[in-house]
Amino acid sequence: MEYSHSDDELIKQPIGYWSWAAYKAVVGRTRSALAELGTTQPQWWVLAQLARAEEPRTRDDVCATLRDYLDTGQDAMETEIDATVERGWVTEYAGGRLELTAEGRAFFDEVAAAQGELWAERHAGISDEEYLTTLKVLQRFVRNTGGTAWHH
Repeated sequence: MEYSHSDDELIKQPIGYWSWAAYKAVVGRTRSALAELGTTQPQWWVLAQLARAEEPRTRDDVCATLRDYLDTGQDAMETEIDATVERGWVTEYAGGRLELTAEGRAFFDEVAAAQGELWAERHAGISDEEYLTTLKVLQRFVRNTGGTAWHH
């Protein structure tokens, strides 16, 4: 790969710009691929939360987990959960308990396969060691600047 600058120049580049550029590229590519499959990234998150849960999840549980993902917000997550119900991927029972339908499980499996392909695309030419270092450095930037980040 040809980099934008020499090593001496790269060391002076602003992390804010490059982390923003990476965010735009990665999230934009992911959202575009999911749109081609007929879903949104937040709807995928809902399906993944339900498909991978060891115990049944409620609407409140799912919203509490996902509302801070990429600053989505509570209201938007409520709307996205509603959309998964309307599309027939999720059934909502009394008390807000959510469950994947057979159609939802099949769609989840299809999208999970696409997500695996996207993962491979993003990680091409990047070793596990480089990836781990990158995440640790980014987490230090968050901590050093007084920010907060949470995932899972």
